[in-house]
Amino acid sequence: MSSVAVLSGHSEFGLFASVFGLIFLAELPDKTACATCLLAARRYPAAVFLGAAGAFVVQNAIAVTCGGVLTLLPAQAVRIGAGAFFLAAAVWMWVRREDEETGTAVDGGGASFGRVIWTSFTVIFIAEWGDLTQLSTAALAARHGRPLTVFCASTAALWTVTALAVLIGHKAQDHFHPRHLRQGAAVVFALVGLLCLLK
Repeated sequence: MSSVAVLSGHSEFGLFASVFGLIFLAELPDKTACATCLLAARRYPAAVFLGAAGAFVVQNAIAVTCGGVLTLLPAQAVRIGAGAFFLAAAVWMWVRREDEETGTAVDGGGASFGRVIWTSFTVIFIAEWGDLTQLSTAALAARHGRPLTVFCASTAALWTVTALAVLIGHKAQDHFHPRHLRQGAAVVFALVGLLCLLK
């Protein structure tokens, strides 16, 4: 039996497992996992997961569709854009006040479930542009020529890390004051933004 036949019979699971492991390990210390954790510490962890999961689906679809083309994106422009976004988010989080007695925002009664989904989607979608996991997914799809397998494995890995981050963030809200969580999130977002700009 030729090596090609062996590969065709057994490589799909092997490719899935290798892509899953690679993307899972790459995403664990990533800024998007950190952002997801912080978002889930505020409210509606299920909404945070749905928004982040949706963003990863779209980003991975773009990655496997474009393949290696995504690796040609101007890295400096992507970093500057992501850095500016996180710095702006940090400023917004720091200056935004909460009505701590009612648990709602002073400026409008608090975010709805749908708004949290949209906010989470936007944050993760922007943060993921030009990210290591997105570029890795694109490169793997281009290299192996199996975009569907790479897409499913990468998405499953990102969803797994997202679920862990949401769980950790949700548990954190039971032990920390909401104002401290908000300020901590602002500091972390600012650091991520600076790292993007200085990388």
